[in-house]
Amino acid sequence: MPQPAIVWFRQDLRLNDNPALAAAIKSGAPIIPVFIDDTAHGRPAGRVSLWWRNKSLSALCADLKSRGLDLIYRHGDARDCIRELVTETDASAVFWNRQYEKDTIARDTEIKAWLKETNRLGEGHVGNLFFEPWAITNKKSGSHFKVFSPFWKACLEAGLPRDRWSPPPRIIGPEKWPERSSLPDAGPTPSPEMDTLWHPGEAGALKMLDNFLENSLIGYADNRDIPGGVTTSRLSPHLRWGEISPQRIYAALGDDRHETRDGRKFLAEVGWREFSYYLLYHYPDMQDTCLQSKFDAFPWRDAPDDLEAWKRGETGYPIVDAGMRELACTGYMHNRTRMIAASFLTKHLLIDWRAGENWFWECLADADPANNVAGWQWTAGCGADAAPYFRIFNPIIQGQKFDADGVYTKTYAPELHQLSGKLLFAPWEATPETLADAGIELNVTYPAPIVKHELARERALEAFHGL
Repeated sequence: MPQPAIVWFRQDLRLNDNPALAAAIKSGAPIIPVFIDDTAHGRPAGRVSLWWRNKSLSALCADLKSRGLDLIYRHGDARDCIRELVTETDASAVFWNRQYEKDTIARDTEIKAWLKETNRLGEGHVGNLFFEPWAITNKKSGSHFKVFSPFWKACLEAGLPRDRWSPPPRIIGPEKWPERSSLPDAGPTPSPEMDTLWHPGEAGALKMLDNFLENSLIGYADNRDIPGGVTTSRLSPHLRWGEISPQRIYAALGDDRHETRDGRKFLAEVGWREFSYYLLYHYPDMQDTCLQSKFDAFPWRDAPDDLEAWKRGETGYPIVDAGMRELACTGYMHNRTRMIAASFLTKHLLIDWRAGENWFWECLADADPANNVAGWQWTAGCGADAAPYFRIFNPIIQGQKFDADGVYTKTYAPELHQLSGKLLFAPWEATPETLADAGIELNVTYPAPIVKHELARERALEAFHGL
């Protein structure tokens, strides 16, 4: 039997449309699938995302077993683990799909060099994006894009790939398997709601895509900003761990749907994720550093009590609190309320966007090393193609506009269920009699606002004007 090839799974926990797995099978070598919990490179997954990953690993392991393979799990510095596995199995090659964080690029470069020195093949593929981040350039300037719209236009003009690939029903493994370690236990579900809402793994991703295309794509362009009900695809946690590829999503849209207004808008949201990774590659320090350097001197407030109130969903602004409570319950937050909650933290409270980004990283199932940071920098006004500093979401108007019937707000702030209209989003404006009739006592059953909107807006504009 020929020497085996290692397929190193990372953020691509799927079998279909997996270029690294496809290349390894095409080589004719027996396949050894490996996942390494790398303790030395990349940002450690947050609490909820880690739970998701471990559930997804179990699903991947079952999918591999159905085709005759085991999943080898190792924990430690990936450089050491790969060397040990290659030596132990006498593997002739290692195949992987690329990651784009600064230290993972350096790690992979080092591993590839070692494989070459030992007369072995190290081969990376683009497995979780449409294009490599260096492949799309501004033809006028010869540099990379800094604004989303022209970037996405260039991607569309280049032609989005939508090739699908499925593995054979049986895949040949090695005669002798390396030592197996038990997969990490996912542990208790972070909240009961998550067991009902989410099904980590490739099968769950494909089902989520089918449900979205069948039930929610029509009207998406108009409904996507409405947080009440299922108005978005909810594919982001599945994309986070590569349980589905962007190519599969694009292919599933088909020619009849991706040219519709709804299809174009949905595809552009997938494109924003692509742009986030593009930025991460070209600005490797963006996790900790504002892309617009003028923000380095911004007068962020040190306000731990306000930060904690925001985290708990106790700001006194119902649409903000509903979003933060959805996050705690489901490991997810609707995109519109993400923007509202992030704007409130960075502009109403003038708290550093990095504090919010870190909290989302811990609590989101879809906490992504590129998307999470890019979204926070955009809302704070310090990122690429960022929201202008004077865009300060009014949480009262945002609630009235996007949750007019209060379906979303009342789901996550049920103590307000007897209020409606503007008073639902500004309960402090209700008369004492109205509040009493609704069973509400401010600062007892529901918090009073921790800051007045008008004063917070003036304070924010003053700070931003000083840049």
